[in-house]
Amino acid sequence: MANRPKSRKKKVAVRYVVPPVQRALRLLRYIADGHTVKSPSKAAKELSINRTTLTRLIATLEAERMIERRHDAEGYRLGIGMATLTARALFSADIVQVADPILAQLSNHLGLSSHLGILEGRDVIYVVRRVPNLHLVSNVRIGSRLPAHASSIGRVILANMPPEQVSALYASVRLERVTDKTATTLPALLRQAARDRQVGLAWSDSNFEIGISSVAAPVFDHTGAVTGGINVSGASRSLEGAARRKKIGDALLEAAHEISRRIGYMALDDAPVSGGAKTGRRNARP
Repeated sequence: MANRPKSRKKKVAVRYVVPPVQRALRLLRYIADGHTVKSPSKAAKELSINRTTLTRLIATLEAERMIERRHDAEGYRLGIGMATLTARALFSADIVQVADPILAQLSNHLGLSSHLGILEGRDVIYVVRRVPNLHLVSNVRIGSRLPAHASSIGRVILANMPPEQVSALYASVRLERVTDKTATTLPALLRQAARDRQVGLAWSDSNFEIGISSVAAPVFDHTGAVTGGINVSGASRSLEGAARRKKIGDALLEAAHEISRRIGYMALDDAPVSGGAKTGRRNARP
């Protein structure tokens, strides 16, 4: 008898479900998982959606900027409208609330722009941005998306994922060349990830934009899995010199460690290690 009210409530909830909205959400999740809908017929079959309905859903979601055409014109990816909604939702999440003041302090300490990014498909979505009180600051905005394989935050996230997971994510994918330093094949990407994992940081010297350098560190959740990355960036001259780079690397690792600790991650050694060294993480990815 005690279960009847709960069962009745569930039936009422199901009765008010709107199938067209469900189909739109299924399509968004499908695209977020890396499917480009390059072949509408294949997508319609896999989603169990009528092809005409799928075409209308795509047109509607594109008009609302929830999806957008890929740069290579081969299918779709999540758009700026979805990225903005994601960023707003994440601002109420623990990692964003925790990271925001830490990145503000880091930015002012180093005189560099700082960011928090998370992986969405094969892109990094920027969800926190802090800038110092200087004229030259980062142009990256909250909600911006950059290709993970070419950006420092994306690289450090990929470096701390299992290699087989990275391989599956980029299987049969053509990697966009951003600069002549961009990894454009899966073997090159895996080698890059191995180097970044060995160093413990992902340094980028004009790798993404000429004249701009950055360095990223991973953030881990309570399970020991990489859940995002933080970086600092600025004009290349502001990241030059061994002493300067060590200071930046140490401060960045300390900030990443503090964010990870506050969202539940426990490391073997609570003291961050100097930039360029391994960090001795519990449950760290190989």
